[in-house]
Amino acid sequence: MIRIIAVLIAVSILVLAIALDLLLGDPSPNYPEKTAFNLHPTVLMGKLTKALEPYLKNPNPKIAKLNGVLLALTVITAFTLPVYFGLWAIYTFLSIIVYALFAIILLKLTICIKLETDWAKAAAKAIESEDMVEAKKYSHFSRRDSTDLTGSQISSAVIESMAENLIDFKISPILSYAFFGVSGAVAFRAVNTLDGMVGFKDSKHIHTGWFSANLDTVINYVPARLTAVLIVLASAILGEDYKKAWAIAKRDHAKTPSRNHGWPMAAMAGALCVQLEKPGQYILGEQTEPLTPNKILQALKIRNMALLLCVLFSLPIILLTRLCFFPY
Repeated sequence: MIRIIAVLIAVSILVLAIALDLLLGDPSPNYPEKTAFNLHPTVLMGKLTKALEPYLKNPNPKIAKLNGVLLALTVITAFTLPVYFGLWAIYTFLSIIVYALFAIILLKLTICIKLETDWAKAAAKAIESEDMVEAKKYSHFSRRDSTDLTGSQISSAVIESMAENLIDFKISPILSYAFFGVSGAVAFRAVNTLDGMVGFKDSKHIHTGWFSANLDTVINYVPARLTAVLIVLASAILGEDYKKAWAIAKRDHAKTPSRNHGWPMAAMAGALCVQLEKPGQYILGEQTEPLTPNKILQALKIRNMALLLCVLFSLPIILLTRLCFFPY
């Protein structure tokens, strides 16, 4: 009976965390001076990474890589252990209601849905009205210079990022929670943040960021491919071109620099029957249909259905893990 209650609590925490995000969203990075933004765990993880990295530089590549391991483990531990033992203490010494409340808030902070949704809709509206000054505010979705981008190229940037972020800010944290509890989702967020801060192949980060980049690749290996499958299934349910989604995913996934992100981006390109392009780096899909702002809204529907399917997929995992042990 206790284990069944644990399962129900775990499912409730997941559903309510997603509902909380849909209600409140995240503080916008467009306003970095705001307190809410600066106190967000992802921002704090980034600040800690940025503060520690200069002390771990070394002209010897081997030592720099070892220091990179230390950097990653330090940041991950600094955020994951307090969450784990904090939730354990609340569950043990206070009440299950208080535990659930804190767990919902912490899990919500590892997931980002509403902010991306609002930006995607705003980008589609701006492109539709040909307000390119406004539209270019959202091209940073895919870390690209917006100076010379056209409306279709901005649409591509937004759609690519939605597909990519479906792994990083939705599927992977949900699966991490399903297997390892809230602390698992926080650990994933730390790994993903480390990759975003130091996981580059430039001369500044190639050694100290090597471990973080590869750790993120390994952790996201299965979720990335699962995300592509979920996009295909979502496309079938919504009446989009699911056959092309799978065909393009298989054909074009390796064209992106990332071993993982190419899977959902290529699947989304196929489902929408469009060509997604990061100028000078890759082209995914086939331009069967024009890349209009409405394609952003179609991508949102596919993303939302894929997210719902992920939640349903996670339920038996939660059942198994909570029946066997209780991850905090």
